[in-house]
Amino acid sequence: MDTQMKTRLFRLNGAIQHDPAIDAWLKAHAGELGAIAQHWFAVMRKCGDEVRELIHDGCPVACLGDAPFAYVNVFASHVNAGFFHGAALPDPARLLEGTGKHMRHVKLRPQTPTDSPALTKLIDLAFADIKSRVENG
Repeated sequence: MDTQMKTRLFRLNGAIQHDPAIDAWLKAHAGELGAIAQHWFAVMRKCGDEVRELIHDGCPVACLGDAPFAYVNVFASHVNAGFFHGAALPDPARLLEGTGKHMRHVKLRPQTPTDSPALTKLIDLAFADIKSRVENG
């Protein structure tokens, strides 16, 4: 018997393949910040055929089924690309910020270069991580 206590996965009800509410959210966030959010959410959507999405806590969230792995949110001067299990992700480019038990985020600002390959890799790793968590309990 496994003596380690397993953490229950955070689940969200209502995730669907392509949520029109997310398109409306992205359209409502125009300008440079909206473009950044739209770009990175598109990368999240492309992780696999199993990606589902919904609005949770006021922002677009990408899920594997009902298990969230990433989100975007627009603030006054930056965009967060966030990861529900970001603390467990390898981050050799040191993009991740935050001190929570599980979640981490990357701050994206207009006029500030983004390490796009490293952020794309983080998104791919977050999807692979949630897939492993779902499949292995």
